[in-house]
Amino acid sequence: MSPRPCLKSLTPTTAHRPPAEPAPAPGGGGAPKVAAEGVRSAVRPEPHPGDGRRIVAMLHVTAPGRRAVPTATSVCACGRNRSAVGHRRVAVLIEEHAAHRAACPLRHHAERTAA
Repeated sequence: MSPRPCLKSLTPTTAHRPPAEPAPAPGGGGAPKVAAEGVRSAVRPEPHPGDGRRIVAMLHVTAPGRRAVPTATSVCACGRNRSAVGHRRVAVLIEEHAAHRAACPLRHHAERTAA
């Protein structure tokens, strides 16, 4: 086999240049500038602090059209993970999800600690 031809031609540089130096700080200081003027560099707290609530149980239902087969998934932080395909099974899963939300130990524990 012959060696593969080079597909990209690189033009050789004519002279070696040193890497760029940081610009001197205004006012004669010797420290290089880190950020643009007016940009805050300190780490700020999250703009929307949480209120202690979090998602415990979630139901996701997909029904793309009239004749399409619906699907659903029910997931809970306690470890419950169920899925269903078809009209009847999705309807049953929705009812089971509502019943689980009423009985889930994580949800009731979170409500007790928040109170």
